[in-house]
Amino acid sequence: MHQEQRKRTVDLLKQHGINRALFTDPHTITWLTGFAPPIQTGSNLFEGSPPLIWYEDGQFILVVVNNYATQAAHLDQDSDGKVIIYMGYTVQDPLSGIPNLQLTMRELMKRSVARGKVGIEMSHCTLLVSNAMQEILPAMEFVPLDGWLEPLRMIKTDEELVKLRQNFALIEVGHAVARKIVKPGLREIDVWSEVHGAIEREAGCRVPLGNDCIVGYRQQNIGGWPKAHELKADDSLIVDLSTILHGYWSDSCATYFATEPNATHKKLHQTVSEALDMARSLIKPGVKANHIDQQTRQFIADAGYNVYRHHTGHGVGVSGHEEPRIVPYNETKLQSGMVIMLEPGIYLPGQTGVRLEDAYLVTADGAEQLTHHDKRLP
Repeated sequence: MHQEQRKRTVDLLKQHGINRALFTDPHTITWLTGFAPPIQTGSNLFEGSPPLIWYEDGQFILVVVNNYATQAAHLDQDSDGKVIIYMGYTVQDPLSGIPNLQLTMRELMKRSVARGKVGIEMSHCTLLVSNAMQEILPAMEFVPLDGWLEPLRMIKTDEELVKLRQNFALIEVGHAVARKIVKPGLREIDVWSEVHGAIEREAGCRVPLGNDCIVGYRQQNIGGWPKAHELKADDSLIVDLSTILHGYWSDSCATYFATEPNATHKKLHQTVSEALDMARSLIKPGVKANHIDQQTRQFIADAGYNVYRHHTGHGVGVSGHEEPRIVPYNETKLQSGMVIMLEPGIYLPGQTGVRLEDAYLVTADGAEQLTHHDKRLP
């Protein structure tokens, strides 16, 4: 599982003369191993830190608390993978995840006392792990790896695309429910709960869900968590859904209406739909991300509306927002194998708003649409 990702990483490290490294970013862990902690309520109560990977001479060693032993076992079956478990929860002893992890890391790194480079993702490195490394490897030359793997993550493997497609299929289920049930009197949270329940029933497991479910008459109506605001007659509802299954994210957005859309709704919806179609037509290898952003914003401005204050789009994968970001500053050129979201919108504060969003796989000659939820006016 995820051996192509590890091969890319080994090649990159070899280019820089690095044969030992510590990976600490949770997104990196999932990307390299396919392991994703089943987090629903924050970090594990018993672990010393989020999962870690120690890399040495071509082998990736995943270090996880004992609660995750079953979910991580697949890595032991790979020729370049290994799993080390430390004790976090037990009824026989006090909770001791932190000291047990420290001991595990010391033992693991003892054999690396020779001089040489050690790569490390510093931005997610906990103090206890940093102290352990300084104690065991005092003579090492530490090379920060932060940002090294993001360019590699932009190009999706076939294995990743399978996981992404499964996520996009789940959000189609959610949007179908939203389209069916939206009506006056329902609260944002009522719609959200029905959507979430349908997605989890389809998946057969718990599935984290983001992002927005917001009535048009909110003053800040670009986005927000669902609350108790009731849908009123002649109101709009932006529903922006992201699922996280197998450690991978989806994204999507559609706008629904409590009753028959009025003239303003229809005009906004048509303009945003045309902006999305135009933006999609620009997708092909070699096109700069900020070119798509600029053209889409200009389309909205030329239609006579204030330009949205958020990104035009972004990559998606083990994180909900990855490179390439479709924003004004980003001159990254699209490449075949990237998966990007595009999401133009128009917002009239305190009145209504419309946003539409789809996912696209960049192909050799254009784009394949990966989301297929119904975004049409009723």
